[in-house]
Amino acid sequence: MAIKKVIEEKLYQTEKSNQLFPKIDFADTFSTINHCNTIEEITNLIFMTTPKWVAWLFGIRNKVVKLFGINESKPDDYKEDFKVGGYIGFFKIFYLTDDEIILGADESHLNFRAVVKNDHLQQYNVKVTTLVEFNSRKGKIYMRIVKPFHRLVVKRMVRNAYAVL
Repeated sequence: MAIKKVIEEKLYQTEKSNQLFPKIDFADTFSTINHCNTIEEITNLIFMTTPKWVAWLFGIRNKVVKLFGINESKPDDYKEDFKVGGYIGFFKIFYLTDDEIILGADESHLNFRAVVKNDHLQQYNVKVTTLVEFNSRKGKIYMRIVKPFHRLVVKRMVRNAYAVL
């Protein structure tokens, strides 16, 4: 049987990710294999190597969120540093160790976190978990709109980190 590059798993939470939100309104976990790269390299492969069709979808998303009065511009403290407080793409780094990074954004409509964890298992060691907490009705509506695309986009982004020796 061929090994899949990415699988969807039951929700995977770390000790740190369990403490992020008092309630989670949406969550999922996708996993891949990568024993070659550091957590920084894996995170950059996932979030900074975007296929054209994903970039196109993000372009549409940015136009749609303007209609809802949701800000899609970079924050004033934006700086691409791989440390807590720095950014990877649109997402701020909230937590960082040698095998886990938590990044995301706090918006008026929702709070979002992506947890990238290397649990060092032999198979599917890289876990990418999305956690969302709604702050308003806009957050529920927004998630309802993007949810059909979310799985496709995240699965494709996680695939960018697949690497076998």
